Amino acid sequence: MPRRKRISVLIAEDDVNVREALAALIAMEPAMKLVAAVADTDEAIEQAAARRPDIAIVDVRMPGGGGARAAREIKHRSPDTKVMALSALADRSTVLEMLEAGVVGYLVKGGSIESIVESIERVVEGELSLSIEVTGEVIGELVEQLGVRRRREEQLLGRRVRITRAIEDERALRIVLQPICALESRAPSGFEALARFRGPPRRGPDRWFAEATEVGLRRELELAAAEKALAVLDELPDATYLSINVSPSVLASPGLRRLLAGLPTERVVVEITEHAPIEDYERLRTGLGPLRELGIRLAIDDAGAGFASLKHILELAPDFIKLDRSLVAGIEKHRSQQALAAGLISFSDKIGATIVAEGIERGPELTTLLKLGVRYGQGYALGRPAARPSTAAVSH
Repeated sequence: MPRRKRISVLIAEDDVNVREALAALIAMEPAMKLVAAVADTDEAIEQAAARRPDIAIVDVRMPGGGGARAAREIKHRSPDTKVMALSALADRSTVLEMLEAGVVGYLVKGGSIESIVESIERVVEGELSLSIEVTGEVIGELVEQLGVRRRREEQLLGRRVRITRAIEDERALRIVLQPICALESRAPSGFEALARFRGPPRRGPDRWFAEATEVGLRRELELAAAEKALAVLDELPDATYLSINVSPSVLASPGLRRLLAGLPTERVVVEITEHAPIEDYERLRTGLGPLRELGIRLAIDDAGAGFASLKHILELAPDFIKLDRSLVAGIEKHRSQQALAAGLISFSDKIGATIVAEGIERGPELTTLLKLGVRYGQGYALGRPAARPSTAAVSH
């Protein structure tokens, strides 16, 4: 029977007494040979790269970056070397740090000679070897992680059920309409469709759509809201349009085109928000082509709130640019807001787009916007969201 190759061992331990004791132990074992005994992390890494030992026993708290760095670097520079951690500590965080660094064995100082030798032999055979003190910590962490995962899965299941109900239950999702008015006459020129959800839980639509994104049902929820919104188009005055909010993925989807089939699409405006990321403008422009051929008009929401909306405007050539409410609020008091609004108004004139100011809540805001050249707007000063469209102009 051929004699088994001796196990080559590297020891990296800064405590000279522990290092010498381990070296003596390895020297006494006929099946093992010591290739190096070093005192810090850098030496351990260099010796492992040079000598390619079967086993590297590294101290967790050694100088030069510690056992975690040593384990990662040794695995990188000598992939066949199996790394074992040696520590006086058996606390959970230390054990997990070393396991994440790639160790396949964990010894607690003070163990018996037999246990150390057996651990080395098990690791060489491809087994995981943990001291009894460590095993409990690892099991405890795994149990805790499983509990966290289970609670997370239960939360996601509950959210999926809520979103599915909002999509399928006629009563769970409703549409309200906020007038978009000509600022001079206060008469509605269009209506924005806004989604409202029945609880529980009771919260704003942004949270519902964010949750739908989390469980992979954002597109389905948006299409359900768009379908309900488009169903009220016949109720609007003939000279007005309906504005619906959709994300870029839904905007260019076959699902939206199916909902628009047979409708007077020249009366439909689709809004893209600042908060909806666009990864590929060329692809979106291609998807928008058939909609624009049908007469659909495009609005960019939240203009002035951040860079994304400005990039949307430059890339997509919208028909409407909607000034964000943060730019409108208190605009009569702040020259910087007026200057930014004036710049957007001038730009919109040059590209043939119409400015619509959002969030107009006070008379002075409306007056200032008119002076700046804004002709259309929406907000509580002009009309609150309601279940049915109001055709009356708001009184001065």
